[in-house]
Amino acid sequence: MTPALPPLAVSLGDPAGVGPELIAAVWARRKALALPPFAVVGGAGVLAAAAERRGIALPVARLESLADADAAFDRALPVLGDADAAYTPAKAGAEGARLALASLERGTALALTGEASGLVTMPVAKAALAQIGFTHPGQTEFLAHACGLGDKDAVMMLAGPSLRAVPVTIHCALAEVPRLLTTAMIAAKGRTVAEALARDFGIASPRIAVCGLNPHAGEQGRMGREDADIIAPAVAALVAEGIAATGPHPADALFSPRARNTYDAALAMYHDQALIPVKALDFDEGVNVTLGLPIVRTSPDHGTAFDIAGKGIADESASIAAIRMAGAIAARRRHKPAS
Repeated sequence: MTPALPPLAVSLGDPAGVGPELIAAVWARRKALALPPFAVVGGAGVLAAAAERRGIALPVARLESLADADAAFDRALPVLGDADAAYTPAKAGAEGARLALASLERGTALALTGEASGLVTMPVAKAALAQIGFTHPGQTEFLAHACGLGDKDAVMMLAGPSLRAVPVTIHCALAEVPRLLTTAMIAAKGRTVAEALARDFGIASPRIAVCGLNPHAGEQGRMGREDADIIAPAVAALVAEGIAATGPHPADALFSPRARNTYDAALAMYHDQALIPVKALDFDEGVNVTLGLPIVRTSPDHGTAFDIAGKGIADESASIAAIRMAGAIAARRRHKPAS
């Protein structure tokens, strides 16, 4: 008999955001949804207060070891350690940022040692983290560094029931995108996506559709040379390696229902080219999954939502999807370890 997977670790996110109340809401539905066991890293008081404000009865089991989470999960939300902060919805500050960072750091360590089968990160306030000395652009870059990789080695995929999309460039000005794009970068990300689709999503022969940068994918150079000079050679390189890649495709037609049936993931050239269709199609169930890491990492595809924090109206669907996806990827990796 195959031993059960270790529990997932969930980092708290900013305690002033919607993360704590969403965690409580997810745990309350654990049995009905048959969710994999998870434990939250720190913030027992924050979680209890957020649950009470949302009207959820939330027993909390404070643990020192993640190994005890499975036994506690059915009766109480397992929380590791005593780290905590004041709970004040929508009021981000240094105290909350320090708790969010401590939770992220310990959760990452648990995933790296294998004590956790994967890490689910709740949304953080980047500005608050920067004020306490956090130097990474976001959690994805932090995780890449913690895993001994460069920022560009971690690939962000947005995945929902209708679409998987990967932005090649992420948090940069739109005017910078043409300068930043290179054939090598596009090919490297396409390669990582193909490997992840096979290993983590169980797709035997992944198909990748590559977006063009310019209108009509440049229309043979009439609307820019990037599509022909940078993107098309990357597609050719992937095809030469045996990857079923096509493009560059005009992005305005690539996300129609008929077109989506022809590929397993879309490789977009910039942030909004990937995120707009994912959020339009799967806003409540979108998951941010990091590819290229030695650990499993997912996150709900939304931010701290300070404007609705503490009001009891935040939708937990994306958090449920993130936990389910992390559990599914961890299970596949157990059966198909890295070569």
